[in-house]
Amino acid sequence: MDTAAAALPVSVALLLLSPWSPLGSAQGQFSAGGCTFDDGPGACDYHQDLYDDFEWVHVSAQEPHYLPPEMPQGSYMIVDSSDHDPGEKARLQLPTMKENDTHCIDFSYLLYSQKGLNPGTLNILVRVNKGPLANPIWNVTGFTGRDWLRAELAVSTFWPNEYQVIFEAEVSGGRSGYIAIDDIQVLSYPCDKSPHFLRLGDVEVNAGQNATFQCIATGRDAVHNKLWLQRRNGEDIPVAQTKNINHRRFAASFRLQEVTKTDQDLYRCVTQSERGSGVSNFAQLIVREPPRPIAPPQLLGVGPTYLLIQLNANSIIGDGPIILKEVEYRMTSGSWTETHAVNAPTYKLWHLDPDTEYEIRVLLTRPGEGGTGLPGPPLITRTKCAEPMRTPKTLKIAEIQARRIAVDWESLGYNITRCHTFNVTICYHYFRGHNESKADCLDMDPKAPQHVVNHLPPYTNVSLKMILTNPEGRKESEETIIQTDEDVPGPVPVNSLQGTSFENKIFLNWKEPLDSNGIITQYEVSYSSIRSFDPAVPVAGPPQTVSNLWNSTHHVFMHLHPGTTYQFFIRASTVKGFGPATAINVTTNISAPTLPDYEGVDASLNETATTITVLLRPAQAKGAPISAYQIVVEELHPHRTKREAGAMECYQVPVTYQNALSRGAPYYFAAELPPGNLPEPAPFTVGDNRTYQGFWNPPLAPRKGYNIYFQAMSSVEKETKTQCVRIATKGPQGMGGSPPTLGKTSLLWKHPHRPTQNNVSDKKVYMFAQRGYNEIREVKQFHFTGWPDHGVPYHATGLLSFIRRVKFSNPPSAGPIVVHCSAGAGRTGCYIVIDIMLDMAEREGVVDIYNCVKALRSRRINMVQTEEQYIFIHDAILEACLCGETAIPVCEFKAAYFDMIRIDSQTNSSHLKDEFQTLNSVTPRLQAEDCSIACLPRNHDKNRFMDMLPPDRCLPFLITIDGESSNYINAALMDSYRQPAAFIVTQYPLPNTVKDFWRLVYDYGCTSIVMLNEVDLSQGCPQYWPEEGMLRYGPIQVECMSCSMDCDVINRIFRICNLTRPQEGYLMVQQFQYLGWASHREVPGSKRSFLKLILQVEKWQEECEEGEGRTIIHCLNGGGRSGMFCAIGIVVEMVKRQNVVDVFHAVKTLRNSKPNMVEAPEQYRFCYDVALEYVESS
Repeated sequence: MDTAAAALPVSVALLLLSPWSPLGSAQGQFSAGGCTFDDGPGACDYHQDLYDDFEWVHVSAQEPHYLPPEMPQGSYMIVDSSDHDPGEKARLQLPTMKENDTHCIDFSYLLYSQKGLNPGTLNILVRVNKGPLANPIWNVTGFTGRDWLRAELAVSTFWPNEYQVIFEAEVSGGRSGYIAIDDIQVLSYPCDKSPHFLRLGDVEVNAGQNATFQCIATGRDAVHNKLWLQRRNGEDIPVAQTKNINHRRFAASFRLQEVTKTDQDLYRCVTQSERGSGVSNFAQLIVREPPRPIAPPQLLGVGPTYLLIQLNANSIIGDGPIILKEVEYRMTSGSWTETHAVNAPTYKLWHLDPDTEYEIRVLLTRPGEGGTGLPGPPLITRTKCAEPMRTPKTLKIAEIQARRIAVDWESLGYNITRCHTFNVTICYHYFRGHNESKADCLDMDPKAPQHVVNHLPPYTNVSLKMILTNPEGRKESEETIIQTDEDVPGPVPVNSLQGTSFENKIFLNWKEPLDSNGIITQYEVSYSSIRSFDPAVPVAGPPQTVSNLWNSTHHVFMHLHPGTTYQFFIRASTVKGFGPATAINVTTNISAPTLPDYEGVDASLNETATTITVLLRPAQAKGAPISAYQIVVEELHPHRTKREAGAMECYQVPVTYQNALSRGAPYYFAAELPPGNLPEPAPFTVGDNRTYQGFWNPPLAPRKGYNIYFQAMSSVEKETKTQCVRIATKGPQGMGGSPPTLGKTSLLWKHPHRPTQNNVSDKKVYMFAQRGYNEIREVKQFHFTGWPDHGVPYHATGLLSFIRRVKFSNPPSAGPIVVHCSAGAGRTGCYIVIDIMLDMAEREGVVDIYNCVKALRSRRINMVQTEEQYIFIHDAILEACLCGETAIPVCEFKAAYFDMIRIDSQTNSSHLKDEFQTLNSVTPRLQAEDCSIACLPRNHDKNRFMDMLPPDRCLPFLITIDGESSNYINAALMDSYRQPAAFIVTQYPLPNTVKDFWRLVYDYGCTSIVMLNEVDLSQGCPQYWPEEGMLRYGPIQVECMSCSMDCDVINRIFRICNLTRPQEGYLMVQQFQYLGWASHREVPGSKRSFLKLILQVEKWQEECEEGEGRTIIHCLNGGGRSGMFCAIGIVVEMVKRQNVVDVFHAVKTLRNSKPNMVEAPEQYRFCYDVALEYVESS
């Protein structure tokens, strides 16, 4: 049945009438469709169903029939059940009725069997719009008797629908009897006894909801009435509720539970009672499918806390119209669901959790209850990560070892990470010595509660921080600084091991391990001999062990065998133990042969005018076999010094007689004898005019004197040692003399003193006597040479010291002082004014320079000639007043010093500290223009520090030319106490200034080099000398002649020459390498050893070049350490010559030239300490 036939407003009611009663006046109201069957069913337009099992039979009153006699007479339609099988059906169809009117159909029927059995069932069917047959709306079953019974059917017809009534006879199992119908009438008015249903309307519901049909009928509902809702397909639904509306109408409700699309059909109401039966029209149950989107929503945008979607609600499954759109979403991992109504094509979901997967569906709703359809296909998407909520808390250190650190951190939940995909990184960095640093980051396992950072250096401050990172940002914890534990140290650097060999000792120095891995507590050196040139030396023996403190990186191994190779194993130790050992082999020097003692023995056997015969006795070899014997003849020159030999005892350079004559050498080799020629004592004649091994032994000159030396030499592997002894002296023959005489003069005696500090050139004492008188007078002359005419000294310090010394040397009882300069005006006036003002300041506490100069000029013109001199007087008086008298007599020095270092309880200071602060305040500050040469761009790489530059006025300009190199070197000339420019203070040579350093040594005739710091390549301090043999540094050739050690000082003697000017000969230079001053300390470890160094240098200087050679002092920066050496040297000379101690004046004088001399207060006090040591020891 199509949809057009779904709404069928047809109502039918059936009434049973018993017994038969004539219709009477009702006949006049019959409508078409009734039939009395007198002329058969065809005359009434009744038809047999073509698809039933058998036919109804027409019984005519005019024709005979086979029926039993008890059956009624007349014409009607009948079915004989006995002729058919059970269940077979015969249907008789009434004509289709279309009138839009109310009808009442009644008819007569009977069900009869002779034996009273059940003949079958009579069903009344109503077909609407030629649709399918539904269940019967009325039926009767079983035996009803021989008389006709009357039934009434109430029908309401509503255009444009049509209906057709069908009488159906169904044979029962008894197959006996008859079923008959007759006198069918269609009335055009409502039935009198049977209720009529009002028009039943269609019901529309949404799928899944309950559908309710309400049938309203005329009349009142009886208790025994049967009501049901009949579906077109034959299903019957029982009544749910009946209700009397009024005395003429009642309503019946029928409910279909949770209908679906399969329940959509035609339904009608049916009632049946004792009075009759009725059926309503078919009404349609319309089931609407709630809408559902076909496609999932579309993602338009995503953020950490929102998702922007497009609903995609235009294509749906189900029915419209859509009155509401909703978005339903939930976490895929959660159970809750949230729904939002939407009135736009797009929608933004807010307040979502970051990095969370959501399932989003769209809900559509149509009108009516239950109009919301199922959610559409899901959009499964994920929000972005959000920046981590906060910085991770500070790391907790779980374990610290030498090379690893284990760290803990808080549990990182989602509320902190704001992302399920995140990284935990531990970043660390550290700095070590030698400019080594490292920074790295390690990815952690976030689930692990602890992580280990490996491969760290021991005993190092490691900065750790944790970084929490997700795709949207990062948070860093605060840095935590942890020091790793100590470990055993690394090996001592092989290239730092240096062994300096001596005959019976080895000086071994080394550097701290590059990887100290903690605090070095000690060094252990084990050593043993492994071979020797001397077969008498035992080389198989247990090793010996020496331990040094942490701060001692050198050791002198004593009592060793000469010419023996020793193997040293040195290792460092921390609290964790010893590290690996580093080995070095060092061979001691061979010893010079031991010559017999000639002391008190006359080796001269015979002497002639041209010869002298001496007894040669064989030497004893020591450490190496004797290679040769040599006889050396030295010509006696009383006033000639031996520059080349210097302090050496033997003659190292062989010189033939011919060469000695041409070069003017003071000695020559007369013979060289193989050791086999002297197995036992034998005589040898010096001057026998023979040649020995290439050396001519010429006759001696009769009128000259000679010293005869005997030398034994041992050589092995390019090492040569010589022992010599003077065995005879031959005097000149035929010479006589008398002492010189002095002419007559008024000058009886003159005693000169050597130059003193600050350009005080000479102090001379003259003794005068007047002829004819016995009185002798002493006159002292003081000569100040540092004052240019019409100018002023660069600093007042020297002049103030000069004036004080003159005043000290002139007792009150002496006569007047004669002061003069070239003109007796400008410089003389300055001297007198300063002298007067010093006395005034001391006695009255005030000065009056103006009136003093005015008074002098009133007596002699041009006293104090220039404005510059007038200003200089003020500067000198200011310095004198600020600094005061700082000289202390030696006899009072100890007590005064202890008073100076005493701490004042009120000021928490001492006089010594105050004095150093005063020194700092009066130290001149160098300006950039003062150091213009050092600041030149071409000289930048020659300066170790750009803030410690020498002033132009103190520079020693290099003379020797070396290619394109400039004549600048970072050095400064300094005055000693007795000699101008006696010191040259410089920085330790840089790798690019080593050649300049040796140019400086040669150009300025330096005979001493004082080294106050260590060789350290990391600080740009290379070894600048040859350890043995000869090396060339630019134009300067340097040859190491000897090396020895005395306590904390290594002495090396170098012979240097300028290859560009070889005619100038050689210069002998001794280097003093001081080992007693650790790099980390401000002052040396021992006052006594430092004083000994100063006295050794002073002694060497006096022996060389008639005391005129300069001394080069260098440290790292040419400042504090070098300044201490110069200052103490000045104080020692001051004590010797003036019997006073003035440390302040010594340092102030040095600082006038270079302000960084004696930098630290500890160094200043150390100068006093050494001065006290010297005073007490002398």
